[in-house]
Amino acid sequence: MSRLPSEAHDRALIGRRVLIVEDDPTVSEVASTYLRSAGFIVDAVADGFTALLRVAQAPPDLIVLDRMLPGIDGVEVCRRIRTGSGVPVILLTALGAEEDRIRGLEAGADDYLTKPFSPRELVLRVQSILRRAIVEFAVEAPVVFGEFTLDPTARTVTRSGKALALTSREFDLLAFFLKRPNQVFGRDELLRAVWGWTHGDLSTVTVHVRRVREKIETDPTHPVLLSTVWGVGYRLEGGAHPRATV
Repeated sequence: MSRLPSEAHDRALIGRRVLIVEDDPTVSEVASTYLRSAGFIVDAVADGFTALLRVAQAPPDLIVLDRMLPGIDGVEVCRRIRTGSGVPVILLTALGAEEDRIRGLEAGADDYLTKPFSPRELVLRVQSILRRAIVEFAVEAPVVFGEFTLDPTARTVTRSGKALALTSREFDLLAFFLKRPNQVFGRDELLRAVWGWTHGDLSTVTVHVRRVREKIETDPTHPVLLSTVWGVGYRLEGGAHPRATV
């Protein structure tokens, strides 16, 4: 595997398109200013209906989406986006309750920030997600595990030849397990390895595991592939080691 150096990572991010959906003009302006300073092309809208039109007309590379919007709220906007797009979504919320964060993640958000947030942290989150999502950053051989074929460079997973519809973070999580089957990982380990966070809400991992199960399990309520090891974490079950293809 070969990777671009960190400075090449930053160059490759320049010019990536970020859509901000935020009805508070101050928050929108501050977020836009910081993201533009980091080299992103930023488009900002103030309501969910306009956001859906922009996504359909000119799909961005990432969306920063406010939870509370006029018309239709951010959770519903995210849910509608997910019917036809896997574009990464960071949800902004002023609501600190765990249940509210879970609703956003279950709707398909890849990440979230609670208001008030640091604009610098927003930039770092955007950069982190896009570094994983942009295929130039990693050239790796495909990995076959059972019925699954992981292509890290194309960022695709197929099962018996059929592509799985995965969001950016769902792909990252499933790819992590496909490369490390039959190993148990706790939620804190997954948060560090997949999200790059040293601390955070562990329910983020729980929700994404649930979403991945919905894509790979025959009965997600009784998983047999991505299993729970009670009191420890999660494990991708399989009888053989993954093999790289040439």
